[in-house]
Amino acid sequence: MKNIITRNPKILGGKPIIAGTRMSVEVILESLAGGMSIEEMLKEYPFLKKEHIQAAIDYAAKIVGKEESYLFEKASAITHEIHRRR
Repeated sequence: MKNIITRNPKILGGKPIIAGTRMSVEVILESLAGGMSIEEMLKEYPFLKKEHIQAAIDYAAKIVGKEESYLFEKASAITHEIHRRR
């Protein structure tokens, strides 16, 4: 995935994109969420490959996992601090 998904501050403001394109992970996910099938995406964007779409999904899953972990750690720290102050 590291070779497929990249970020460059000069391309789309640094949003994660498919390497060598201006196709953002965001557009891929929004298209899928909007009901477009992978096959339809491949027809609509012929420069995309199935592995690009899978890499975008994997990237999003990692981000969500990290975010949930971060939020859990913050909530635990706040709870600990509240109990410490009592």
